[in-house]
Amino acid sequence: MTWELVAGSVHDAAPGLIGWTLLLDGVGGRIVEVEAYAADDPASHSYRGRTPRTAVMFGPPGRLYVYRSYGLHWCANVVCEEDGRGAAVLLRALEPTHGLDLMRVRRGLDDPRLLCAGPGRLTQALGLTAEHNGADLTKPPFTLVSPSAPVAVERSPRIGITKAVEKPWRYVEAGSSWSSRARRAA
Repeated sequence: MTWELVAGSVHDAAPGLIGWTLLLDGVGGRIVEVEAYAADDPASHSYRGRTPRTAVMFGPPGRLYVYRSYGLHWCANVVCEEDGRGAAVLLRALEPTHGLDLMRVRRGLDDPRLLCAGPGRLTQALGLTAEHNGADLTKPPFTLVSPSAPVAVERSPRIGITKAVEKPWRYVEAGSSWSSRARRAA
């Protein structure tokens, strides 16, 4: 991965991650949907400053910030910007391409469209847990592969949050049928 992609603005990193292939121990797929969370964003976990839970969000870039959402499932974010800034990109959906049989077992279903469509489904399918919090995405067990061609990206408001819902900081591969939900106009 080119660290300039995530070391710069979260608003450049988020659409820049669309089309990359993310694998954990050979299981994963193409990133088709993400959301940006900036340091000055009231919807971001880093908004109120560094805590033991959010410390990973403050750098270095290229690490995973993994947290439990509503006590139910894990969510994974790619840390962005410079050390001390507190910005990250939530991984919302993948097009599953590698290890589908293992994903089906982990998710307990056969429909490939439901394997990685949503942040909790994505982490469950890949086997991502708190054990991966702070992990460097450039090192095993992770593999990142850049897209072979430019990817068209659409923006829309973020979903599943209650603060700063109007911000068009959700990025989805144009025309993808693998996203977590239909897109609303930005």
